[in-house]
Amino acid sequence: MKKVLFISSTGGHLSEMLQLKSMFKNYDYHIITEKTKSNISLKADYKKRISFLIYGTKDHPISYPFKLLANCFKSLYLYFRIHPDYIITTGAHTAGPMCLIGKIFGSRVVYIETFANMNSKTVTGRLLYPFSDRFIVQWKEMKKHYKDAIDGGWIY
Repeated sequence: MKKVLFISSTGGHLSEMLQLKSMFKNYDYHIITEKTKSNISLKADYKKRISFLIYGTKDHPISYPFKLLANCFKSLYLYFRIHPDYIITTGAHTAGPMCLIGKIFGSRVVYIETFANMNSKTVTGRLLYPFSDRFIVQWKEMKKHYKDAIDGGWIY
């Protein structure tokens, strides 16, 4: 059975990713997101199949670089613990380091550009587009920004 890692930031990105939960049963899967009060309850649903990174946003420019660096190291640890065949992500910054680590070590990366962007690229999308094995957009309009993307339609 293929090992698939589903990773996203918390909030809307996580909500989008959890729309894919019908796929989970088809794989030896693991979920990674940021640890927040609003999603810690996922531990009860997914038990040992979920891990958490440190929550951080660019709204806190002093602490964010340190949290991002710590998450890079934690992502490296989690990658080697899980060693997925595929990494599927809906973004954002939390997923970037894991996707790059996975690409370096041979995992296939599937990036799903967020539903929230209909007319412009996201920072993570711009970063991961060249490295993704499959890049999926949810709006036809986004094909003008990502020429080789697949129009996957809405996740919702």
